[in-house]
Parts: sequence; C-alpha cells; structure tokens
Amino acid sequence: MKARYKTILLSALGAFTVFTAVTFSSCNEDKCKAIVCAYGGVCTDGTCLCPSGYEGPQCETITRERYLGPWIVTEDGSLSNAAQYTVSVERGDNITELRLKNFRNRFLTDVSAFVKGDTLFIPEQIIDKNDANGTWSEVRGTGYITEDKYYGKNGKLVIRYVVEDQAGNIDDFGIDSGDPSLWNK
Repeated sequence: MKARYKTILLSALGAFTVFTAVTFSSCNEDKCKAIVCAYGGVCTDGTCLCPSGYEGPQCETITRERYLGPWIVTEDGSLSNAAQYTVSVERGDNITELRLKNFRNRFLTDVSAFVKGDTLFIPEQIIDKNDANGTWSEVRGTGYITEDKYYGKNGKLVIRYVVEDQAGNIDDFGIDSGDPSLWNK
C-alpha cells in the first residue's frame, strides 16, 4: 500500500510539474500573441516596430498629422529683419512628406519637408526662383516639435535653417548665427 501511495504521489507531482512548465513557457513564448500592429508594423518581443511615417503603441498614429495646420512663425535671421507671419503645413505626396506653404512669408514659396518622430527635415532645395532675372535662393534645415506652455503638446516647432542666395549671402536662422525660427500653433 505504501508503494501505491508513493506511485500516486510521484505521478501527481510529475503531472503538476509538466503542467506548470507548459503554462509558464507558453506565457513567455509569444508576447506578441495578443498584439496587433497597424499599417504594416511588426511585433517583436511584445513591442510594435512601426514603419516610417507611423508611431504609437500599435503604430496607429500617422506621425505627420501633428504637424498639420496653421503655425504662427516668429523669427529674426542673421540678414533679414524680425518678422511674424503664418505658415500652413499640409500633407505631401507620401506618408512622411509635408508642404510648408508661405514659407518665409512668400505666398508663392512651397517648401518640401519630411518628418520622422519629433524631427522635421528640410532637405536642400531651391526656393524663390525668378526665371525672368535668373535669381534663386536655396534652403535647408531641421527642426523639432515640442510642448509649449500655452499651446500644449505638439504646440511648438523650433526650426534651424539657412537660406543662401546665388551671390553666397546666407540668412541664418539658428544654425551658425541668428536665432532659431519659432513656430506656435
């Protein structure tokens, strides 16, 4: 009878050990089982890795959306006078592209920019081109979006950029001299 109890006890202990091992390993095995990543995001070790242009716990947010709309710009470059004007930020052709309308307070000037997370990139491009007299200017820069005490989360952009004309004159907005351009919602 003693051997019988011993066999039953060992069988029960073995079954409990197997059940615990299977349960524990299945919980740790697939951290992505209950996670769905949007817009082609991929779950790795319980976290969504989002494709360019998307963010959030499940890649559910289009990054550029927080940049869109009108911004009040206050700036004073190294060559230009202090100015305040409005820029409209609109969607570009792809998911990371933005169009800056009325950049530098010129209605005919659209500047292409790209976003990645909290950073805005203005690649080198020609603006203010005048074919009649052959003049042009070139712009490039970067900026970041941040919280503003009056306008809240994503309410402020700090942009550092330069504009260089064909004669080599550089109007600097916070890259090497001058103050950065401040944009508020």
